[in-house]
Amino acid sequence: MKRILKGFAILAATAFLITGVAGFAMAEKTIKLHHLNKNDPFDNPTGAMATVFKSLVEAGTNGSVKVQIFPSGQLGKDKDVLQQVKAGVIQSGIHSVGGFASAYPMIGVLDIPFVFTDISKTYSVFDGPFGKKLAADIEKKTGMHVLGFGDSGGFFHITNSKHPITKPADMDGLKIRTMGLDTHKTIISSLGGQPAAIAWSEVYTALQTGVADGQMNPIPIIALAKFQEVQKYLTLTGHLFAPYVWVINTKFWDSLSDTEKAVVQNAAKSAIVAGRGIGRIIEASDRGLPALSKAMKVNALSPKEREAFKQKSLPVVKELIIKKFGPEGKEMLEAFMKAVEQAD
Repeated sequence: MKRILKGFAILAATAFLITGVAGFAMAEKTIKLHHLNKNDPFDNPTGAMATVFKSLVEAGTNGSVKVQIFPSGQLGKDKDVLQQVKAGVIQSGIHSVGGFASAYPMIGVLDIPFVFTDISKTYSVFDGPFGKKLAADIEKKTGMHVLGFGDSGGFFHITNSKHPITKPADMDGLKIRTMGLDTHKTIISSLGGQPAAIAWSEVYTALQTGVADGQMNPIPIIALAKFQEVQKYLTLTGHLFAPYVWVINTKFWDSLSDTEKAVVQNAAKSAIVAGRGIGRIIEASDRGLPALSKAMKVNALSPKEREAFKQKSLPVVKELIIKKFGPEGKEMLEAFMKAVEQAD
């Protein structure tokens, strides 16, 4: 009887060790994914991206790679979480250009205003050769692998509480909230406005109290933040496209098998498409521009008006980029502009 009990004990211990090792291996194949918004696939682009990614990765790897989502900035500020990804504390993050600039300042090359006229062209640029060139440079400079470039909600537009904007002179003296990027601040100052770098969590209150007169963001973000409650005018400038930058820790990436890498990369591509789609749906639905139009006075710049804004801002921002990033920045900028010109 003692021998039988001893045998069971050995089997139990062996099973425990096997289970423990398997559990450890599984933990090593868990992607902790950060993003800034609610984890609802119908609420915002990053929610859609994260949800689709998790489903496709876990199904495609038959559970050998798990995805654990940390939405709504649970792990900290975007730039701080980026350092966690770089250090391998977490495995992946979908980051705004504002946060990503802390690790890769040359992301500012993308901030040339008024170059895109069609949202579909942004997808051609970032999914094509230029996107691959930019991703390779990011990996070289930061040590993080790029899974792709997502849509943060479409083109940036300007809201304010003072008056309609139809010409650059209408920007004179307006205090406009921007991200803390020199390129974003220069866009506003080149048009005669006063840029104000205010933390995202404080923007609504700043607009409500008059600390800032206006701000710039894509339609879904304007609606999501309910800026129509504290802003009276919306000008559809479409002056900027700022993609999300989706990265994964390179050491973790290298630990995946070739099959797992293929599944993760393809899942990210599909997730980015889903995020783009939900962004366009929100923009056109009663949660986007139609709803904003009921609460704000909306005007779109005509081609002639848009050209006047472009002539004021583009040369100044271009000069800043070349001065700030030198020959390397100039070469990346030229590659970006060429890609935009050639985009379908």
